[in-house]
Amino acid sequence: MDILFREKEAGKGEYVPFASVPGGSTFNSMVSVGRSGVPCKFMGYTGNNKVGHQIVDFMHRNGISTEYFQVRDNERAAISLAYLDSNGDADYTFYKEEPLAATDYSMPEFTDRDYFLFGSYYSICPGLRPQVKDILHAAHRAGTVIYYDINFRRSHSHQKQELLPVIQENCRLSSIVRGSADDFDILFGTRDSEEIYSKHISPFCPIFICTAGAGHIFICTPRETYDFTVPQIPADEIVSTVGAGDSFNAGFLCAMYNNAIRGDALQDMTKTQWECLVENGIRYSSQVCRSQDNYIKTPSE
Repeated sequence: MDILFREKEAGKGEYVPFASVPGGSTFNSMVSVGRSGVPCKFMGYTGNNKVGHQIVDFMHRNGISTEYFQVRDNERAAISLAYLDSNGDADYTFYKEEPLAATDYSMPEFTDRDYFLFGSYYSICPGLRPQVKDILHAAHRAGTVIYYDINFRRSHSHQKQELLPVIQENCRLSSIVRGSADDFDILFGTRDSEEIYSKHISPFCPIFICTAGAGHIFICTPRETYDFTVPQIPADEIVSTVGAGDSFNAGFLCAMYNNAIRGDALQDMTKTQWECLVENGIRYSSQVCRSQDNYIKTPSE
């Protein structure tokens, strides 16, 4: 559950809460997918308490199947405090227990017509790694399109050396790797997308998306690098950038789904085809930046 704060008066450093919304990076993406009418299932867990039950109810109301989602006893649902600056960018404080894999869990029967989105610290932390590896290998064997959002936060920068081999393994099993320039600045000390691709991504995964906030989106493939400009949002229209990258992922994957783009087609796509996917991702992201929610609006809004 994300609790959002903003400054009571610009530059004074006094923050007041103004909204609380269910959140979490991949969760945010899946809400936007569900609200788009695309069938989806969320694999994860929450605590058996009021916050956890609120989150499960929210998933049901937004078209997300909880068939593979667990509500665990003796587990507290995670809380994050997001302090927004004048640009709508957030500084986070997290209150959560150490993630642990379930002793008993099930997963879908993946196919080559499915799309699997995963990422962030939960995909690389030691406690969940055995379960994540099982799921990843099952999806990879089935030929599922696997979309990995690295989303590496500065709060974990002291662990980057020990976590880098796990990140590389995730990349190796993925069809598409996405990350922000901020992620790679923390991990590798560079924001240059072509350098990141050639040195750190292409040895493991052929398709790379690098987003740079309100600037550019780069797509690197073995054949070509494409540069797409992101339209600027007027400053007075930005409410919160929380969930902006997550919503880009949702829009991109929804466009893949709606155009029936499979994994074997990725390396031969044209600039026009990539542009269609990127534009839908930008459309989703832009909408979220204008809202206090972490996901696109419902069709009725």
